[in-house]
Amino acid sequence: MKYISTRGQAPVLSFEEAMLTGLARDGGLYVPETIPTLDKAEIAALAGLSYEETAFRIMRPYIGDTFTDAEFRDIIAKAYAGFGHTARAPMVQLDSNHFLLELFHGPTLAFKDFAMQLIGQLFQAALKRNGSRVTIVGATSGDTGSAAIEAFKGLDAVDVFILFPNGRVSEVQRRQMTTPAEANVHALAVEGHFDDCQARVKDMFNDFDFRDGVKLAGVNSINWARVLAQVVYYFYSAVALGAPDRKISFTVPTGNFGDIFAGYIAKRMGLPIDRLVIATNQNDILHRCLTTGEYRPDGVIPSISPSMDIQVSSNFERALFYAYGQDGAAVSQLMDELKNGGFTVSQGALQALQELFDSGNCSEAETSATITDMFATTGELMCPHTAVAVKVANEHRKTDVPMITLSTAHPAKFPAAVKAATGVHPDLPARMADLYERSERVTEIGNDLAALESLIRERIQN
Repeated sequence: MKYISTRGQAPVLSFEEAMLTGLARDGGLYVPETIPTLDKAEIAALAGLSYEETAFRIMRPYIGDTFTDAEFRDIIAKAYAGFGHTARAPMVQLDSNHFLLELFHGPTLAFKDFAMQLIGQLFQAALKRNGSRVTIVGATSGDTGSAAIEAFKGLDAVDVFILFPNGRVSEVQRRQMTTPAEANVHALAVEGHFDDCQARVKDMFNDFDFRDGVKLAGVNSINWARVLAQVVYYFYSAVALGAPDRKISFTVPTGNFGDIFAGYIAKRMGLPIDRLVIATNQNDILHRCLTTGEYRPDGVIPSISPSMDIQVSSNFERALFYAYGQDGAAVSQLMDELKNGGFTVSQGALQALQELFDSGNCSEAETSATITDMFATTGELMCPHTAVAVKVANEHRKTDVPMITLSTAHPAKFPAAVKAATGVHPDLPARMADLYERSERVTEIGNDLAALESLIRERIQN
């Protein structure tokens, strides 16, 4: 299995190389040269399997000879051993033919744990074998950072620096990043919003002297291994509801497009997905683009669903790559236009996207109202991101096709919004009950590339 860049000008890499590299040297994102497919019998055979065994069967074709079967099974087992539910990704029923996929039972109570815990084990195994060391730099709108720090803290061969927008994440999200005491993890509160943090990370990858000097690696959703890990729960949940003998639809709250793109890969692999529904909050650039063909950022508006407060959705580049017939030059041109204010998707590419994805948006008032209504009618407490998705899912549900809505974070990560809507304060699980009492360790820094690079060089030398 080989990996190619969405912009067509970077070296072709193996799975291990693509995983450790993150962003391609031409600025693009790595995707598999070919997408493996499963026939109906292979999908049916997933029924009743553990999450770990499902993960092995779905991901195995993508890793080539990077790991043996035994090594890969061990990596998967270690990745999910710390989850708080034996099913890893259980489902609850909200209504007739509407199901909630709970993806918040990992160590940091968010769906990012499914990918990050796996990546932590993959990196550890690969680096230990190679005897090398890397510096991981990531940007987060809240959940990726805490999941990365949790996955990599204390590892010998990795230094981790997470950039998050100062004052624009929930207190629980911030404390999950700032309270780990391990010396190899660093939380950096950057002045600005998530898109600023993400831009600085991309700048570092494109500064080849810095990139090579600190052996830079990335674990944001730009990393293909992140997307691959998320493909698994589409198969796991769909088979539980009758796939491949019936079609299933999914609604996904998304800002950076990684989680919904994993659904696209699952569909390409043969999973009978009817519709993939993109759910956005008031920062609805993806919904606007799918509706009008215009992708033009117009500023980030802070919301009660902060992990979706994004206007530059990195993984959308992967979707564009396939919508444009894997034309790297066309994608490069679009990304150049984005730097100058935005771009227009061609009619053919827009039609290709619309054949795959539906979309909708959800205002702040609608988000709160959905949290209130779902608690009153089902007893389920929902985080604001999940509520955004439930509202949009209800607008796209069909009576004859089950809808699975992805619940991406535990309500206790956003207690103020949940309590305001329901009157109930969602408690953290017992293992995190002392989170508010732990000491914090954080560095506040401006939105300045030189200052960030200097700090990282200084920290990794100690």
